[in-house]
Amino acid sequence: MSTNVTAEEATSQAQRIFDELAQENGLNDEKIKSVLTKYLQEQELKPFQAELIQLQKYLEEAGRRMIILFEGRDAAGKGGTIRSVTRYMNEKHYRVIAMGKPTAEQRSQWFFQKYVSQFPRGGEVAIFDRSWYNRAMVEPVFGFCTDEEYKNFMKGVVGFEKDLVRQGTILVKLYFSVTKDMQKKRFDRRKNDPLRQWKLSEVDVQAQERWDDFDKVKYEMLRNTHTAAAPWTVIRSTDKHLARLNAIKAILNAVDYEVGDPGLDFVPDDSVVISGARELELMGMEQLRKKKKKNAAV
Repeated sequence: MSTNVTAEEATSQAQRIFDELAQENGLNDEKIKSVLTKYLQEQELKPFQAELIQLQKYLEEAGRRMIILFEGRDAAGKGGTIRSVTRYMNEKHYRVIAMGKPTAEQRSQWFFQKYVSQFPRGGEVAIFDRSWYNRAMVEPVFGFCTDEEYKNFMKGVVGFEKDLVRQGTILVKLYFSVTKDMQKKRFDRRKNDPLRQWKLSEVDVQAQERWDDFDKVKYEMLRNTHTAAAPWTVIRSTDKHLARLNAIKAILNAVDYEVGDPGLDFVPDDSVVISGARELELMGMEQLRKKKKKNAAV
């Protein structure tokens, strides 16, 4: 039986709290609205975060392995979503992996070896904050790999993932899609906020200049690696809260576990969650428009 607070109840409760805070601390309406909005968003996430605990319980009892890949451009909201996903999960049964620059030893190994060494045991979730798909996106754009290395990856990754899934690993591939304008806005915020400046790297600075290059490799990645065994799910992340909520729904829907609260709406928002196949169609149409426009200008 659901014990969730309704949106109306949460709003009423929050308003009473913040009315009191406003009187005591001299908060203005804009600050109250900001804090209230954040509170309500957190309340909306909580029942789905509770379901993630149910999912963990199933994985532990069944001895199942799960891998979740978080991919996308810089400032697309991957890190914040990972924090929302893991906030209440059992720390003993999940790990977040963010691989650094490969060592000399790793560069001499089979490409997938450093990732395989981080794979989950039975009952565990491994969450990759960027994954082996660095070789399909970041590395070719910035020249961090050779053309041969890129081509070998694109040829081998589909079979690699098919083997993973065939042997019982639950693989969820999420790609966070952000607009160019929103990426710039988030970069500017990082640049001007001393608490976020550490997030801004030299690669980030060049990301806007190389937007079209990223579009090209993204298209090729989806075209070659969106498969029935390991499909891509694209998350529109202009609105961070909706991206986090719908990413959690996508993760929950990937596993056939015993739902804790059947009253929840697990259906993703189709304006936020797009299949990899549909994203390919949309990107193909956009490429056609650009081509027509370019030809018309000649």
